[in-house]
Amino acid sequence: MPAIEKKPEPGVYALAAPRAAFPWAADLGDGTYRNPILHADYSDPDVIRAGDDFFMTASSFNCTPGLPILHSRDLVNWSLINHAVKNLPHPRYDQCQPGCGVWAPAIRFQDGKFWIVFPMPDEGIYVTTAKHPAEKWSEPRLLQAGKGLIDPCPFWDDDGHAYLVHAYAGSRAGIKHRLRVCPMAWDGSRLLDEGRVVFHEPEKHPTIEGPKFLKREGWYYILAPAGGVEAGWQVALRSRQVYGPYEDKIVLAQGKTPVNGPHQGALVDAPDGRWWFVHFQDAGFHGRIVHLQPVRWEAGWPVMGRNGEPVRYHPKPLNGAVRGGGAPQTSDEFDGAELGLQWQWHANHKDEWFSLTARPGHLRLHTQPATAHANRLPNLLLQKFPAPGFTVETSLDFSPCQEGEEAGLIITGQSWAAISLRRTGGRNQLWLRRDDTEAMLLADAGGQLRLRAAVNLHGTCRFSFALAGEFTTVPDTFIATKGVWIGAKTGIFATGRAANGDGGHADFDYFRFMGG
Repeated sequence: MPAIEKKPEPGVYALAAPRAAFPWAADLGDGTYRNPILHADYSDPDVIRAGDDFFMTASSFNCTPGLPILHSRDLVNWSLINHAVKNLPHPRYDQCQPGCGVWAPAIRFQDGKFWIVFPMPDEGIYVTTAKHPAEKWSEPRLLQAGKGLIDPCPFWDDDGHAYLVHAYAGSRAGIKHRLRVCPMAWDGSRLLDEGRVVFHEPEKHPTIEGPKFLKREGWYYILAPAGGVEAGWQVALRSRQVYGPYEDKIVLAQGKTPVNGPHQGALVDAPDGRWWFVHFQDAGFHGRIVHLQPVRWEAGWPVMGRNGEPVRYHPKPLNGAVRGGGAPQTSDEFDGAELGLQWQWHANHKDEWFSLTARPGHLRLHTQPATAHANRLPNLLLQKFPAPGFTVETSLDFSPCQEGEEAGLIITGQSWAAISLRRTGGRNQLWLRRDDTEAMLLADAGGQLRLRAAVNLHGTCRFSFALAGEFTTVPDTFIATKGVWIGAKTGIFATGRAANGDGGHADFDYFRFMGG
């Protein structure tokens, strides 16, 4: 159990420098938690409770498998249990499409099954369902085609009617400050008509998006973030009628805390009747990290955090019960029959890209053609940054067949850096590559070595390598940068195969995170 940080006086948000070492632990072990509950990029989280269980999903953009499914019993400790989509339902995603793909989803339970309604802003709004979140989800079905339709949330009313609320992407639709409610077929098969714009107050809320629909004590509520990702606020709208008019109230804002743009998330009740709000904070290269705020209802409005400002520490939900789970999976020894749920490819992927059986106890990546710039290769196999700082290590055994084939360890966002073996002149040379520059580190590195990348809480990355024995640190450093709507990622790759001829492969023995 990690050491418990010294807590501030009640109601004071005192943000000490976060503990840099992996792993990040939100559960402090004494019946309290600290924010963020997930120091990883689970953007636009939505949460549903089913009995004593909570299930979360989040945006996944161009990465696959998409729509991660996380499980918790206490809203603090989370584990990955599934993904709702294997690949994205459009052939353009066979290539990396930064900033596109799956945007903010909504997860709900209705008529004995779980639903996820999610937008792809260039294609439309899709639906997938499952009997249980850990089981196989249906193939995504297009509910409504349209460019710029984002952040949908379904709502089944107690009078037998169903609706869907959504926002608009300014980058696609030229609109970013309207919310529309449409009547929906009860079975989620189609929208019944064009619906109505129910909120449009551009002077007060110049951007409004991410709506979540619910009903409580006869009031219809739409929870919607406003003001933009990096510096916005959370708005609650309420009305006695589903189409409004809606009155609005800011229920969570940064205030005097360092939690910028606290919005876009899920208002959820616990089994004991108390309410909580799960939301993200834009943390630059770390991505959109996840926070948990207590909620109290006051005069019919949800007041979040401490008087509308985020909390740093708070007693855990459910009377502080210790229910386990920790943080989502990270390290992988590649001993299982399937690839760990923590891994995502950078575009739609193919099963033949890898094998866990060709060399038991290893992950074999077959080299793929280099069809794009290194940070846009579809076959990058990546993970989210899991803590403020960390070191990651892998062991690589490289067996190329063609000149120019390459395999190694990468950190990538809008800029990238990698330490890798590349077949040149019949030898495996060790190279440090970053964006459009490269430097040879060893003229003949053989085929097997260990690689490391150390990342500190400021994003400074330093690579090292070991042929045998001690690691040698590469003097050059690299600053991690976020991607398009996602945080920086780290992972492994094997590429450079020519389109014709047999390609080689890279065997990775493990991929381990440790303290930085």
